[in-house]
Amino acid sequence: MSRAAEGPEAAAAPSRQPGPVPGPVPVPAERRGRPRSAAADSAIIEAVLRLIEDGASIGELSMERIAREAGVGKATVYRRWPGKDALMLDVMRSLDAHGPHLEGASVRDDLVALLEFLRRRGLAKRNSALLRTVVSHVQAHPELWAEYHDTVVRARREAVLGILRRGVANGEIRADRDLETIADLFVGPMLARAVLHEWKELPEGLAEDIVDMVLEGVRPRPRAAAG
Repeated sequence: MSRAAEGPEAAAAPSRQPGPVPGPVPVPAERRGRPRSAAADSAIIEAVLRLIEDGASIGELSMERIAREAGVGKATVYRRWPGKDALMLDVMRSLDAHGPHLEGASVRDDLVALLEFLRRRGLAKRNSALLRTVVSHVQAHPELWAEYHDTVVRARREAVLGILRRGVANGEIRADRDLETIADLFVGPMLARAVLHEWKELPEGLAEDIVDMVLEGVRPRPRAAAG
């Protein structure tokens, strides 16, 4: 898996073809030498998730401690990641590796599927702990945050924008509204509850409620009958 940041993609024409949300593969790129073990890759990433879930901060984690928790040698970890920051980036990517499958037929249904994915991710204790712990860490390191944004956040956001463009094309969403702002209105409430207000519940039906409220505000208004 390449760690080079992908450049912004040109806006694609609206499409009704189904497909999964694009997501990065949560393992590092292959290097020359001895064949890598996928089991070791998974064990190391799982070890980091487990330690953070148990309350460890990024500062408390060392490559030695991670290796012990994973049941591998320190050299095994360093063969895959040159340092802790690179490992943390792949740990975060692992949470977004399997996004929801979008049918591509209904704008509302696809938006609900995306937000339901975020809701279920927020319900998981380890995901909430990781997001709060690691996001604060990578934001303090601009280069790391930029790479995470370009390889994970950009793909997820482009999925939302693609659905919104389709809604504009088929007349479900007003063409005179900024799609970037509309995307924030859809995703923002769910992320705020999952990351900033973890004491608030993420009840079933929340995704549907958010989507319906925002869609109600961005639907084309009926033309007034000429008097």
